[in-house]
Amino acid sequence: MSKSTSNSMSTNMSNTDIDKFMESDGLDTGREKDIGQHIGYRYDVNLVPDMDRCPAFLKTYMETMGWDDLNWLEDVHMGYEEGRPAVFDRNINGWVQVPEDVKLPDNQQDRDMIARELLVKFQMAKSHPMVDLMNAYKKF
Repeated sequence: MSKSTSNSMSTNMSNTDIDKFMESDGLDTGREKDIGQHIGYRYDVNLVPDMDRCPAFLKTYMETMGWDDLNWLEDVHMGYEEGRPAVFDRNINGWVQVPEDVKLPDNQQDRDMIARELLVKFQMAKSHPMVDLMNAYKKF
């Protein structure tokens, strides 16, 4: 790392208020602001998904895709819309609410795995809004 890069990084870090999360919502990125919650694993490696908690559906999905990890699903977390558990779908720029009959565990890691599974299943469903777009605009 060059000296100027090192100095720039230390200046940026020293300008960070250590009480930031105590005095504000701590939402830095556009993604955090969109979903209304902090993406913790950006700062704490202990929050990276525990693959031992990965449901069978997601394991099969990862094997089919040829992935060794959750890849793009790592930043998918259980959120809330209008007080109900939901997961944010970037493709439709909207929330997908968890069906009322789904019992959610108390553990956040397990809740996030359910959110990931729900999102993948919704995106693969024939009722996903992107299917209508594909049918309307596909070339062949």
